[in-house]
Amino acid sequence: MASLEEDMASKAAVPPGAAEEVGDAHLLGFSDEILLHILSHVPSTDLVLNVRPTCRKLAALCLDKSLVHTVLLQKDYQASEDKVKQLVKEIGQEIQQLNLAGCYWLSGSTIEHVARCRSLVRVNLSGCHLTSLRLSKVLSALEHLRSLAIDVNPGFDASQLSSECRATLSRVRELKQTLFTPSYGVVPCCPSLHKLLLYFEILDRTREGAVLSGQLMVGQSNVPHYQNLRVFYARLAPGYINQEVVRLYLAVLSDRTPENLHAFLISVPGSFAESGATKNLLESMARNVALDALQLPRSWLNGSTLLQNMKFNNPFYFSFSRCTLSGGHLIQRVINGGKDLRSLASLNLSGCVHCLSPDSLLRKAEDDIDSSILETLVASCCNLRHLNLSAAHHHSSEGLGRHLCQLLARLSQLRSLSLPVCSIADSARGPPAQPVMHAAPRGFGKKVRIGVQTSAGPFLGPAASQPASVFWSLLKSLHFLEHLELIGSNFSSAMPRNEPAIRNSLPPCSRAQNVGDSEVAAIGQLAFLRHLTLAQLPGLLTGSGLVNIGLQCQQLQSLSLANLGMMGKVVYMPALSSMLTHCRQLKDLRLEQPYFSANAQFFQALSHCASLQRLCLVSRSGTLQPDAVLSFMARCLQVVVCHMFTGDSLATCKSLQQSLLRSFQAERPALNVVIFPLLHEGLADVIRDVPMAHLDEVTLFKSRVAEEPPNLWW
Repeated sequence: MASLEEDMASKAAVPPGAAEEVGDAHLLGFSDEILLHILSHVPSTDLVLNVRPTCRKLAALCLDKSLVHTVLLQKDYQASEDKVKQLVKEIGQEIQQLNLAGCYWLSGSTIEHVARCRSLVRVNLSGCHLTSLRLSKVLSALEHLRSLAIDVNPGFDASQLSSECRATLSRVRELKQTLFTPSYGVVPCCPSLHKLLLYFEILDRTREGAVLSGQLMVGQSNVPHYQNLRVFYARLAPGYINQEVVRLYLAVLSDRTPENLHAFLISVPGSFAESGATKNLLESMARNVALDALQLPRSWLNGSTLLQNMKFNNPFYFSFSRCTLSGGHLIQRVINGGKDLRSLASLNLSGCVHCLSPDSLLRKAEDDIDSSILETLVASCCNLRHLNLSAAHHHSSEGLGRHLCQLLARLSQLRSLSLPVCSIADSARGPPAQPVMHAAPRGFGKKVRIGVQTSAGPFLGPAASQPASVFWSLLKSLHFLEHLELIGSNFSSAMPRNEPAIRNSLPPCSRAQNVGDSEVAAIGQLAFLRHLTLAQLPGLLTGSGLVNIGLQCQQLQSLSLANLGMMGKVVYMPALSSMLTHCRQLKDLRLEQPYFSANAQFFQALSHCASLQRLCLVSRSGTLQPDAVLSFMARCLQVVVCHMFTGDSLATCKSLQQSLLRSFQAERPALNVVIFPLLHEGLADVIRDVPMAHLDEVTLFKSRVAEEPPNLWW
């Protein structure tokens, strides 16, 4: 950004007579169309406050409709209170779409300035500090608003909303509402809703230990308006109260199903018992609507004939996560015996342990899949862009062209893919192959030089064209894959949601032992890879494949590593350090590994990640060096999230957290620091204060492929 501003400034200083001479060789010599494309990648605050004043040409271009009609401040961690106020003052009247999602560091008084953007059609205020009165003041001024996203926090009172605010809400067609307290929020005020997204994040107990009730606020209208609804989506965090409250929302739907409903999605962790009202709702949906997208709690689908009776119209998203859906039912009831489902873009079968096996539910984990079921799925859903098969044992039998990886290679349009580690192992059960670039012996206690290239290795030179495994061949076919997850079938994070840390974990699948450094190195083929998750790979010996990823996946932005190699020892530290020196675009790093030592060597390597913004470290019995953490934060000026959960004492953690906040809070308004012992009984109370954007995206581990329908929210 600085270099762009300097270039612009130098151009502005060129004498008029010399402008033509340097124009062709200078940035401003480009056409307006090209310049607008370049400027579209500049954060809005920098664009208006820094680039715009450099010269007259840029002053005009920076106010082009294509740049000022949509302002995205989400994850613009440098957007301070003053910058946001000045931005609204300069172009507020021109803004039609404003995204402030997750801007938790902005005060309520600053959020009030949104009321000056009177042309707003869409505004996202999720994660922002808003009381009922402030929300009323903002919405009262936005008569053109049609799309709204807000949080509903304890103390929310709909009776405080003014008549002008209610008039605005009556015209809103899209509402995304995150609930932190039992409430209908503003839903009863929105009779024109076409799309309703509900995120239930209510905790069962208050900070003082009092048990919360699902009883909604007395005096508030309790009749949501669903008659025009087309999309209903509800995602629940763990806890009985979230289930209790969502039932109240669903009760109205069960009375009268909207005629134009085409997407119905409910995401619930664990079990969610079916009630009489929900049975009526599902029966009504089966009779009266044809859906494009469907996700239901597993207990509603298991053993029922619902899918057989449901009608679908060019579906684009299915999620049967954690259901006992067998391969036979998948083919008969969903794919309708091989029916053409070219419209299907996203499919989530995570945790469906029987979905690639015959109808028998007596299948054992070590049993092989029925490749004909997968072949039918691939042939019918040939345009899939997002596929999740994680959290299951999908073992392939020996047979030419019948391996899971070979069949998935036909899905050339995939952009995101999540697989269990054991599913990519070759059918031949030999030890994992290792890249020959590491010819040094690998006995215990013997050092291996990582990242020093003396000659072209099998994945860095001519030999890279020689496939080493079926997984290598799969990735070669998926040219444009952007998101890849390899997650052990038995993996569970040590830090679950709203509960104490997990002290013990299940052993990995035996076939996962056959997946090693060569398979990891093969990921380096993915030139467009942006998001990578590797979890529970016991066959990793040195981590040498990580170096290849760092060298070749130059667009990598988020990296999540968990439980790599044998659990008792961190064997891949040298390789990880070498990898990180090449990750110039990396923004998010999550690392979960027992006995991990976050020492000076690690943080020195991490300092090369110039774009890093968020760091989360989870390590049972792990340690950290406070001085190394402080030095790292001083060098990496973009880092605003530092979450570390290790085996260090509470006193050590608190001291380091206070030092970080004292040293960097003033210059980094969005700074969020949590340093805490992983196995401390107070962990759940500490986690509840983490901003939802960070908690959901970085702090907690989960599979994200096909988690939601594509383009669910703008």
